[in-house]
Amino acid sequence: MAGGGFTDAGDLKRAHLYEYRITSYFLIACMVAAMGGSLFGYDLGVSGGVTSMDDFLKEFFPKVYRRKQAHLTETDYCKYDNQVLTLFTSSLYFAGLVSTFGASYVTRSRGRRASIMVGSVSFFIGAILNACAVHISMLLLGRIFLGMGIGFGNQIRGAVNQLFQLTTCLGILVANLINYGTEKIHPWGWRLSLGLATVPATLMFVGGLFLPETPNSLVEQGKLDEARKVLEKVRGTANVDAEFSDLIDASNAARAIKNPFRNLFKKKNRPQLVIGALGIPAFQQLTGMNSILFYAPVIFQSLGFGSGAALYSSVITGIALCIAALISMAFVDKFGRRAFFLEAGTEMIIYMVIVAITLALEFGEGKPLPKGIGIFLVIVICLFVLAYGRSWGPLGWLVPSELFPLEMRSAGQSVVVCNNLLFTALIAQAFLAALCHLKFGIFLVFGGLVVIMSAFIYFFLPETKQVPIEEIYLLFENHWFWKRIVKEDNGKFVEPVK
Repeated sequence: MAGGGFTDAGDLKRAHLYEYRITSYFLIACMVAAMGGSLFGYDLGVSGGVTSMDDFLKEFFPKVYRRKQAHLTETDYCKYDNQVLTLFTSSLYFAGLVSTFGASYVTRSRGRRASIMVGSVSFFIGAILNACAVHISMLLLGRIFLGMGIGFGNQIRGAVNQLFQLTTCLGILVANLINYGTEKIHPWGWRLSLGLATVPATLMFVGGLFLPETPNSLVEQGKLDEARKVLEKVRGTANVDAEFSDLIDASNAARAIKNPFRNLFKKKNRPQLVIGALGIPAFQQLTGMNSILFYAPVIFQSLGFGSGAALYSSVITGIALCIAALISMAFVDKFGRRAFFLEAGTEMIIYMVIVAITLALEFGEGKPLPKGIGIFLVIVICLFVLAYGRSWGPLGWLVPSELFPLEMRSAGQSVVVCNNLLFTALIAQAFLAALCHLKFGIFLVFGGLVVIMSAFIYFFLPETKQVPIEEIYLLFENHWFWKRIVKEDNGKFVEPVK
């Protein structure tokens, strides 16, 4: 598999000589690093549930509350159409986008451990501000601090990519379960939901206190003796000469690159720029999945579900997402990335069309939705979540990390994170307004976008399964489309492998 492990060793020139065993130290280090996923996931799950709670709406959005009560058991696409309400969700991701630039500097200069500490403290402060909020400005300030925590947390995603994705899904599920319970606690249940975000932040901070810096960060800081000791502890063996040499070579090569972002725009790296840095991160959000995660209870209440039933349905989608993440972890290296993208993409298109047709036929404003139709929609949305959760969800992060060569890895991953957060914020801000104005058509829009992104994968992404990172460039030199572009930069042409 292309890409790095916990040490992010770059070219892996001597990978066949590596010796290691799974140690308790390695597992603990991975879990602490992956706690960033639980922060991300908890907020994804908790924000939509809180914005559907009556006590929260009465406190900060009384107009939305009155409209909701006027159409309590009826279908109404516009129940929650309020730009300040959506800003409650999207402000976090705009803040995460901005903080990514500072987080990248801290990670490079101080290491991933520093990112863990700063991110957890920022997330903790944001959770406290949200739980104690008495005014909308205090609420939004808390969201900005949470966003800063997300921005720093995403810096550690690359080292434990699939575990990060799993903890994100678990964070979403836990948040949905908590929302289901706190919705019954009046009038401060929503405060408890938001305040409990301090728990994963605290666990991440405490773990960061006892977790030494990663070997590659220590090498980059010139602390070679300490780096080797940590590497030996992580691998459970003193025979780490080959891997340690690769770490040093990778660090030296990275230092030799003066303008990594300029390298990203060279023609020889055009496939990585278009596919990995721009296309896949943007398309991941344009599937519409995060809109469902953000606003699942809101969507279900718009369909006429009661508050409790809407939150319960969100729990079901959270369980589906966790199952999908496990399926991806178990089988993506067996069947390949393209197969998961294309097969799941086909399913997602079908499910979006089914939802749109059902709503077009059965969903009338002011008309209660039949119970059987409601259950059917929950099932279809869960199937959509299962398809996304084993494809665009995890692979939207994994595949870009497999494409970037050493000289542009840091710059490429920074663009991936920024692009992803930008589209996350835009979709979060626009979705409820789009739902109000396009009605069932919004699901046809998402279905059409999945058609486009599936075609993009089919025509432009070669299979990266089990391809060493140093051989990724050969995939593009032999690709029917990209070879014409990279050939111009390399001045050579490589015949396709038969």
